[in-house]
Amino acid sequence: MKEILREIGMIARALDSISNIEFKEHDLTKGQYLYLVRIAENPGIIQEKLAEMIKVDRTTAARAIKKLEMNGFIEKKEDKENKKIKKLFATEKGESVYPFIKRENDYSNIVALEGLSEIEVETIFNLLQKVRKNVEKDWEFVKKGNKRNY
Repeated sequence: MKEILREIGMIARALDSISNIEFKEHDLTKGQYLYLVRIAENPGIIQEKLAEMIKVDRTTAARAIKKLEMNGFIEKKEDKENKKIKKLFATEKGESVYPFIKRENDYSNIVALEGLSEIEVETIFNLLQKVRKNVEKDWEFVKKGNKRNY
């Protein structure tokens, strides 16, 4: 069996490492850019939905969100109908960094897909979506306290 997940992991770690180095100048620490991008693209998102989107547990998301808030990248606002719900928004500082993060992501995509035809890019995208959906089923299952049989 081909070690596809190892390849995906190496790609993800390499890109994450590059991003963490490049975003340091914007005072974004490890992985925080992932949260900031999702918040900027989904104004008013709630913490639980954000954690689900990034595929992390609530505690990990809460830590990253707290740091982003303390550093002035995002703010929490109470929902008008339900005061218990806190919605997340990028601040002016967060919005000003977003285009840089987006450019880095676009550039990384270009580099990663260099030499692939449009059909190959479409194929790899579709296949990776299928892989992600397969993994999401197990992620949801385990997240609910279940054990996988392997």
